[in-house]
Amino acid sequence: MSAQKSQQAQKSQQAQKSHLPQVTLSCEIPPSTSHNDPMAESKKYQIAVRAAPQFIADQSDWANGRYVFAYTITIENVGTVPAQLISRHWLITDGNSKIQEVRGLGVIGQQPLLNPGEKFEYTSGCQLDTPVGTMRGTYQLTADDGVQFEAEISEFTLSIPRVLH
Repeated sequence: MSAQKSQQAQKSQQAQKSHLPQVTLSCEIPPSTSHNDPMAESKKYQIAVRAAPQFIADQSDWANGRYVFAYTITIENVGTVPAQLISRHWLITDGNSKIQEVRGLGVIGQQPLLNPGEKFEYTSGCQLDTPVGTMRGTYQLTADDGVQFEAEISEFTLSIPRVLH
């Protein structure tokens, strides 16, 4: 009898289920990086550049208008793909608006490969004919996927101490 009751209970449950409306749910989760999304693409190739300049008094000759500056550059890959620094382009402007243009491979003889989140720091220098000037430029990089792009080096000031407020 218990087997018979069990069969009847199953038939009753099936009958109840057949009277329930059929609902199909679907959920689509968009990918976090889309090849059609320009914002995702622009974030893919991002390099942050920070500069910290300083005046080098012991290498400068004030009497002859020679002012030497060092600058420490920190390059950080804040994008999502590895990228290699290939070359640099600097525009160095003195207080008389005289511009020196510098182009070359790598930085300090290196072409660092930066994985996402990695930093590379180096120190270099320049000489001006005036106690104040500016530097700005770009780095040319190639990502692991072959895409070539530039990273901007925002303008920064070169100044002997106590000349600018």
